[in-house]
Amino acid sequence: MYILKNYLLLFAGTFFICLFIFIMQFMWMYIDELVGKGLSWDILFEFFFYASLTLVPMSMPLAVLLASLITFGNMGEKLELLSMKAAGVPLVRILCPIFIVASLVCVVSFVFQDKVQPRATKQLATLLWSMRQKSPELDIPEGIFYSDIPGYSIFVQKKDTKTGMLHGVMIYSLTDGYQKMEIVLADSARLQGTEDQKHLKLTLYGGERFRNMDSQTGNMLKANIPYMRETFLVEEDMIPFDASFNMMDANLFNGDAKTKELVTILSGIDSLNNVSDSIGHHYHKTVRNQYLKGTFPMEVKDSADLTARVLAQEPLDSTYHNLTADKRKTVLRSALSNAQSTKAEFEFRGMTTENLNMTLRYHHMEARKMFTNSLACLIFFFIGAPLGAIIRKGGLGVPVVVSVLVFIFYYIVNAGGEKMAKSGEWAVWFGIWLSTMVLAPIGLFLVSKANKDSVVFNLEGYQNFFKRLLGIRTKRKLNRKEIIIHEPDYPQLLLDIETLTEDLRRYGNRKKLLKIPSYYAIFFRFHEDHTVKELKERVEALVEQLHNSRDIAIIGALNDMPILYTEAHTRPFNTRRKNMLAGICLPVGILLWLRIWRFRLRLYQDINQIQKLGQFIIDRINKQEYGQ
Repeated sequence: MYILKNYLLLFAGTFFICLFIFIMQFMWMYIDELVGKGLSWDILFEFFFYASLTLVPMSMPLAVLLASLITFGNMGEKLELLSMKAAGVPLVRILCPIFIVASLVCVVSFVFQDKVQPRATKQLATLLWSMRQKSPELDIPEGIFYSDIPGYSIFVQKKDTKTGMLHGVMIYSLTDGYQKMEIVLADSARLQGTEDQKHLKLTLYGGERFRNMDSQTGNMLKANIPYMRETFLVEEDMIPFDASFNMMDANLFNGDAKTKELVTILSGIDSLNNVSDSIGHHYHKTVRNQYLKGTFPMEVKDSADLTARVLAQEPLDSTYHNLTADKRKTVLRSALSNAQSTKAEFEFRGMTTENLNMTLRYHHMEARKMFTNSLACLIFFFIGAPLGAIIRKGGLGVPVVVSVLVFIFYYIVNAGGEKMAKSGEWAVWFGIWLSTMVLAPIGLFLVSKANKDSVVFNLEGYQNFFKRLLGIRTKRKLNRKEIIIHEPDYPQLLLDIETLTEDLRRYGNRKKLLKIPSYYAIFFRFHEDHTVKELKERVEALVEQLHNSRDIAIIGALNDMPILYTEAHTRPFNTRRKNMLAGICLPVGILLWLRIWRFRLRLYQDINQIQKLGQFIIDRINKQEYGQ
């Protein structure tokens, strides 16, 4: 219950946070449809309500991922997971309560997408379409032409916001066409909407009206064009302008697959398949009867000679060459005309079938997306919970970053699959299920690693791996001890160092490390080098004993003492089969052979370095008269 309580609180919080973020992103997508339309608060509330309902299925998987990461990250950071595992409780058992909750969320997501989301999508599409059709709110700016009133372009030099008066007004009216354009100049004006919100009342004060009196297009190029000039003190004009919000019929979107429930989508798929089959049979019958029987133009068919030859199945080439010149031209013109009409007919039929196939693909996509979006909740749980147990970082720092990266990866894969399925380049089932097929193995892999306490995200482990792969040295970092309990036995160490340096010299002479190694011996007849392992153990034992020295020079010499690699100079792998396989694959084998040669040269240099440092330490001990 403790785990379940923490998880449910975090899930509720992260769900509303994710939903809010998606709503803000959705609002910026349609900001042009909302601003400047004078929409009432009830319309805006309805818009955001339906938008939030359509974004719930996308918010649920991200909330499950983030809540799982934070929950198990907190437990790992507080060592609660470690305590549970120490008490004998495996990680799989710890995950069971939250797994049940994630399964319920998966079911709820599916039911929500099947019952609620289609209706919300239909209402949201209706609102968006109605918003696009609504005229913009009147807000005439100063100093620029305002053209949102159909047929009018209005320029206002100055606007009094308190009285609503417009000063220095210039109006271009194109309601009767460009040839009868009107120009109105007025000292001031007032623009008001009527009570029915169907017209604008424009009251002009002290101005002139100019109208072109020549409607002929050709006369527009003349120098002298007759026009009408009218002077007025006060004049009122009624401009048609529908400022009301009219909701369109929502049933117009019934054919969209996104507005249908699963049962309706499956029924629509059956109907579309029947229509597709009927059209396909009809086109097949038409092609078979009209285009696959080798017909001739009617003018040529009237020729008894040509008809007889066709009935006798004479080759068409010889038949064509036996025609007169006039009949050949007639045949060619008729054939070209038939080919062009046939091409146009098949292009039209291709467009018809392509639209039908696209509609069918959309229905298949929406039916499968209900399952994939629901399973995403369960998959994100299997990713988030083990990741939190591995990372062991709680709060909103690392979990949020990891969640965003995982979700971006999921979104890219999912969007790419949907795009390929929508265009028909991939099969619909493959494109829609691609994200599930990619993320499900990742989740199972993370659960397996977390159950075994594997350090998947231990950077030090990866650093050590690449150091071994590239042969980067690991340097010693020894400092002088402030308190020494056991003083080094210098007389015995002198004997050990002399013996070690002599053994190193003999090993180097016997192995001939400067010689080019045998390719066949490395990959097909390799042997363990037990001597170098023994030498490494003796070097490390001397370093450990001399670390208790008070001489800073000896400590510095120990830090310069190289760490011997015991296997890198003998073979690339530990198993015989891998070595033989690498040797057979020449490109890989040659690279590994060069690497082994490099480590042999390095081992030769390390042996010489240890010998020099050993002699330095011996001289240092004798100089300070240690052990005497």
